[in-house]
Amino acid sequence: MSQAATIVRSTPASRIAGLIALAVLAGIAAAPLWASSADLRLITEILFYLALASMWNLLAGYAGLISVGQHAYVGLGGYLMFSCVLFLGMNPLWSIPVAGLAGAALSVPVAWLVFRLKGPYFAIGTWVVAEVFRLSAAQMASVGGGSGLSIPVSVMRDLGSKDQRETLIYLTAFVLCVGAIALVYLLLRSRVGLALTAIRDNEIASSSLGVRIGRIKLFVYVAAASVTTMIGTLIFITKLRISPDAAFSVNDWTVFVIFIVVIGGIGTIEGPILGTLLYFLLREFLADLGAIYLMILGALAIVIMLAAPKGLWGLVVQRFDFSIFPVGYRVRRK
Repeated sequence: MSQAATIVRSTPASRIAGLIALAVLAGIAAAPLWASSADLRLITEILFYLALASMWNLLAGYAGLISVGQHAYVGLGGYLMFSCVLFLGMNPLWSIPVAGLAGAALSVPVAWLVFRLKGPYFAIGTWVVAEVFRLSAAQMASVGGGSGLSIPVSVMRDLGSKDQRETLIYLTAFVLCVGAIALVYLLLRSRVGLALTAIRDNEIASSSLGVRIGRIKLFVYVAAASVTTMIGTLIFITKLRISPDAAFSVNDWTVFVIFIVVIGGIGTIEGPILGTLLYFLLREFLADLGAIYLMILGALAIVIMLAAPKGLWGLVVQRFDFSIFPVGYRVRRK
């Protein structure tokens, strides 16, 4: 006699984990009430990298778009913020949605160009685009040229006292980070998510079944570019100064982000979270080692890629079949 079965997304374990995650999220949201100024700045930076990693994971882990030029949009966000502040007299925080729209609009012609390239040529093409952005910024004397410029002190005073500014920036970073993760989660639970899964598993087969691969990839690329641009805007609000090399740093905004996703688990929502926490833990303990610190990070990434190609969270899924953010379907026997 055959057993009845139902199709479900979540399990009792994932529901309990979800409740714990919500409690942790509430504690992080209340950080301005319990964290010191130094801790608040550190958590803000963690939120930046988690949001950037989630967007890169959406591109590479689900759409198969291995971009090594996402720092183009981080730098773009920073320069858009400075332009809005200096030339339009805009409040720095209000420039964030403006930068998001501008980043989305600019990413369309960029996508039209780089989508003509495949595989490693696509990755190189995205890096070349980022270099074009950097060189263009270095030639613009109105925003400091190659030497860069700083935000006028009077502009930051409009955001209130030092403590008020830190709280505003922290809460904005929290909203952007949670929004980035929620965007990935909701996309993967939608029809777009089904299409992305099909594309990731077999692009040729999914195309033969009617999946509009070009449109799906364009949508994902534009969405990731928009969110990355907004994050870049907020990053440089915290830094108060910008220069082409800092804004379009491939190490800071792409290499470290790729490292986070690779060690955490590419193609999972939980992977970038685990990878971000591990990266900052290693950075706090090993940063004093200088160049050796970078060598350790590189060696760790190689070891994990060889031993666990799906990252550390991939090992958890393989061993325990567990997910905090269930997006796929599973069969449950009654």
